[in-house]
Amino acid sequence: MNFELSEDQRMMRETFARFLDEHSTMARVRAAMPGGFDPVMWRGLAELGAFSLRVPEALDGLGLGLMDAVVLMEEAGRTLASGPVAETLVSARLLAQYGGEQAGSLLGDVVSGEAIVTLAFHDAVTTPRQWVAGGAIARAVIARSGDDVVLVFIPESARLGEPNLASTPIAELDLSAHPRTVLGSGARALGIFAQAVEEWKLLISAALAGLAREALKLGAAYACERKQFGQLIGTFQGISHPLADLLCDVDGGKFLVWKSIRDIADNSAEAGATVSLAAWWNVDAATRSVAQALHTFGGYGLTTEYDIFLYNLRAKAWPLVFGDPQRFLEEAGRRFYAGETAVLPEAGDVPIDFDLGDDARAITGEINAFFDANVTSEMRKKFHYSWEGFVPELNKKLADAKLLYLGLPRSVGGRGLSPYAKIAAMDAFEHQGYNNPAANVAQMVALMIHRFGSDELKRDVLDKIMAGEVICSLGYSEPGSGSDVFAAQCKATQEPDGSWRIDGTKMFTSGANLASYVLMLCRTNPDVPKHKGLTMFIVPLKAGGVTIQPVHTFQDERTNITFYDGVRLPDSYRLGEIDGGVTTMSASLELEHGGGFSKSQRAMLRNAEELCRQIQHTGRPLIEETNAQVRLARTAANLMVSDMLTFRAQWAIAEKKPNFAYGPMAKMFSSEKFQSDARDLLDLTAPWSLADRAGPAGALNMAYRHSQATTIYGGTSEVHRSMIAERGLGLPRTRA
Repeated sequence: MNFELSEDQRMMRETFARFLDEHSTMARVRAAMPGGFDPVMWRGLAELGAFSLRVPEALDGLGLGLMDAVVLMEEAGRTLASGPVAETLVSARLLAQYGGEQAGSLLGDVVSGEAIVTLAFHDAVTTPRQWVAGGAIARAVIARSGDDVVLVFIPESARLGEPNLASTPIAELDLSAHPRTVLGSGARALGIFAQAVEEWKLLISAALAGLAREALKLGAAYACERKQFGQLIGTFQGISHPLADLLCDVDGGKFLVWKSIRDIADNSAEAGATVSLAAWWNVDAATRSVAQALHTFGGYGLTTEYDIFLYNLRAKAWPLVFGDPQRFLEEAGRRFYAGETAVLPEAGDVPIDFDLGDDARAITGEINAFFDANVTSEMRKKFHYSWEGFVPELNKKLADAKLLYLGLPRSVGGRGLSPYAKIAAMDAFEHQGYNNPAANVAQMVALMIHRFGSDELKRDVLDKIMAGEVICSLGYSEPGSGSDVFAAQCKATQEPDGSWRIDGTKMFTSGANLASYVLMLCRTNPDVPKHKGLTMFIVPLKAGGVTIQPVHTFQDERTNITFYDGVRLPDSYRLGEIDGGVTTMSASLELEHGGGFSKSQRAMLRNAEELCRQIQHTGRPLIEETNAQVRLARTAANLMVSDMLTFRAQWAIAEKKPNFAYGPMAKMFSSEKFQSDARDLLDLTAPWSLADRAGPAGALNMAYRHSQATTIYGGTSEVHRSMIAERGLGLPRTRA
């Protein structure tokens, strides 16, 4: 897996970034209005080779790939470059591909910045009069005209720009009224043109991703300066949390573009649909991001004194020359579910790679083979996503097969899998229906005992955990503290003989009714700051003074409230230093998978697809209806972005890269989308989805109930939004 551009691409990004920072400043962008074109900046881009990026080397171009063009477009979007950059990149490649005397002559002027050739998106036979990006400054337009692809020459007298939403050089042109030459005819020529349209979708998506991230940056910077009611407005969660949400959306959109290009390079069957999703997603994410960034400025955002309005208008205007962006989502639905095909451009070299690797494929095969050989139908009847799906006999067999503690280092007795292979393993367990939390919690406890436990604790507890004979639960939350684990009040008092007495209550001690031990965070010093007076213990749940009371949820998931009344422990059952609980807890961070609920989202989508095939609606399967295809495609987009955010978090951990709350982004985004998509898919398949019967209807029913807790597990979405705002956007701390 790799989320890093090649060295050449990084150098190219730096070159274009430096140039555009100097020549596409907001002062220059304003100066180019109302026409929206900066000829000096344009010629400078040409001198850097921008418009020859996608022209083959045989025609004196750079012959680079889609990723290289995307790198340029992200910077062009970030700086609101004044001119039809995406359209010109695509048109230059088209002129090179079609060839011919006139095309060749014009190509030289385009790559040198002396002339602009742009693209018309709709068939000139059916739509002779249409809006064209750059039409107010273009010497020529490439368009489809029935079975031909034509080069329409636009006389200067016809290049009539007019005031428009974002002061860009668009124009409504009558393509039937001007001289033309045929560049090519028939299936091959039309295929080349169709490739160009798909390439434009990716390039404009990349520009919107760059624009949107810069808009969020502007909003966050203002929130770090502006005070209201005596406080920086960035400390208000009403300001910071929406920006955090949108950062996930914007980064996800960028990665959808990257995934599209990777899919094209890999000849993936879903590549065409992913291109459509990338276009729809980035239009939507950019529009919402610039609106929220402007909102952050309050009334000042409405004035022309601040630059944010420029981002707002261009985010909306750039893609609309194609038409209603909702069509991209409908197109994705047809490409996923109605057999529509797409003619895609060549990708070129793609250093970005989302392949989990051979180890991931190997562990997936091993897990599937194990389940085929060892799991009975009686076991499967008990499987459930929660602790209640725990099967002791299967747990022991998994331990014997070294398939239980896949993330633990080999030094502890675990499998020591890479973060990438662990993702694949989690998906494999989900595919088998056995992905309950017991093993994940037990391996975390095992690592902490290995690092901080006494010899007695290792002998009495660790060996049993590693053998798969016992499991452990977590005693962090309390009735009055919730996600604020450092506010724990459950008290541990050391007796004169060195032993400990535990008194208090823990809430949401899931699995305590099945586990033998609980990992407890206790208050050992009330006279120091709350995070400094905590100590970790391993408490036997069958010890005297422990009471486990069930708490049932509507998710068919049991949790517990546990009471500790004078529970006695030897000092050997303490983990780490007294009052050093926070340090001890940090030992488990290396097991952080930086992920969320992709595996659950994937299973939900597959069940929804199957149910839509089964449901007969108006005399045909529901999945044949546009409405169903659109909503399934939107769920697929959310799943893809969840995967990409998880993969980035994994990659940053594995490769020891800077990590700006990537784990919280993956968890928060995936849980929120799991929940919203579960609601929507339940609606889509109603009333069949009401049934809690075996099969896809019951699975979708359960997914809805399961999803309700995912925004709470491991810290609520609000906690994670604060972390994203602080670490991802540099906003001030929003929590006390």
